This record gives sequence, structure tokens and C-alpha cells, in this order.
Amino acid sequence: MSIGMIVMGFLVGLMVGLTGVGGASLLTPILVLMGISPSVAVGTDLVYNSVTKLFGSIQHWRQKTINLKLVKYLAIGSIPSAICAVGTLHLFDTFFQNQEQIIKHALGYVLILVALTTLIKTFLKDRLKLNRLQMKPLSEKRGLTIGVGAVLGFIVGLTSIGSGSMFALVMLYLYKMRPSELVGTDIAHAFLLATAAGLMHAGIGNVDYLLMGNLLLGSIPGVIFGSTLSSKLPEKPLRAIMALLILISGFKLI
Repeated sequence: MSIGMIVMGFLVGLMVGLTGVGGASLLTPILVLMGISPSVAVGTDLVYNSVTKLFGSIQHWRQKTINLKLVKYLAIGSIPSAICAVGTLHLFDTFFQNQEQIIKHALGYVLILVALTTLIKTFLKDRLKLNRLQMKPLSEKRGLTIGVGAVLGFIVGLTSIGSGSMFALVMLYLYKMRPSELVGTDIAHAFLLATAAGLMHAGIGNVDYLLMGNLLLGSIPGVIFGSTLSSKLPEKPLRAIMALLILISGFKLI
């Protein structure tokens, strides 16, 4: 048991509970900057994410706030794509021994993208008006949905980041949904995606289970405490600060 890792897990969980910003966007770069190899940081974070998203999915299932058809279409694209990303990484490492460098640079660029995504969601969400794509039924957007899942799924498999934040922004723009349904659908899909990619990383030895256990010990009470505090603190400034921290982390990793 590492007190330092438990405390770090608590702080990450606290910030996730306070702001709703994805834990992977905070945790993965911190682990890499602490000296943990990028492949282990990504693999451990995906399995950690899978466990945390499971509890959220169960809650939203009970509340009936999951659009199962949308989850299915996104997963058809994202899960094979994420598996392909992990397999490609392993292949590159076998032939070129540059897996860690690829992951580190990919992490940096994706963190910058996630930071910008978070800022857009924070300040422009209320200004997004209904567009033609949102008005179309899901059956007419099946190909687009699977394609979006495939592109973002590859990024998640490579970096562990974006299973919540990037998918949430896409869903906000492409589908007409209640806020609670958007969150529930996002979490349920993120659980499936993180589980599939996490199992692939576990299969090639990229998961530190002791580290994951310590992080979970801290993050579960952290999320609960943060969620309790969130109603008493201003959301937008906190999310903006988190986005800027993520942006700085991204530039440091490039």
C-alpha cells in the first residue's frame, strides 16, 4: 500500500467529482510525469477507468438514462478500433522498440485536444443550437455514429484518454438528448470501451494492479466527496482551471 498513490487517487477523484472532467485526462499524464512508463500508465488507467465506470453505468441503468441503441452503434466502431490501436502499438514495439515514445507524444496531442474540448463544453454548450444532424433519427446516422466511434476509439486505445470527454462533445453536437441521458449513455459506452482496451493492455502486461488498487482506494471516496461539494462551488471556473492544467500537461509531454 502506497499512501502517496492513495492520496493522489483521492485528489484525482475529488477533481472528477467537482468538475466532471475525465479522470484519465488528469491521471495518465500525472503517472507519466512521475516516471511511470507511458504504456503501463495507459493500461493501468484503462482498467482503473473500467472499474469506476462500471459503478456509474449501474446507477444510470437503474435510472433508465442510457440510450442503448446509441451505445451499441458507438461500440461497434470504437471497440474493434481500440483493440486495433493496442495491437498496432505492440507490433510497433516488437519491430521498432518505440512504443513508449509513440504513446507519450500521442498523449500530449490528445490532452491538448481534450483541454480545448472541455473549454468548448464549459463555455459554449448553452449556445449550441439544434442543427440538422441532431434532428435526424439515429437510424439515419448509424454509419456516421460507427465512424465516429472508430476514430475516437483508436485514440482511447492508444492513450486511455477521451472515452468520456471527446465522446460527450460529439454526442452533444450530433444527437438530441436530455442532459441526464447524454451523461448515462457516455458513461455506459466508456465502460465498454475502457474494458475492451484495458483487457488488451492487460494481455500484453501493461497493467500495474497494485498501483490500480491504491488509486481506487483513494479515488472512490474522492469522487463521492467531490460530488457532494460540487453543488456548493462554481462549476465553470473549476472546469476552466482543470482544462488549463490538462493543456499544460499536454505541452509538457510533446
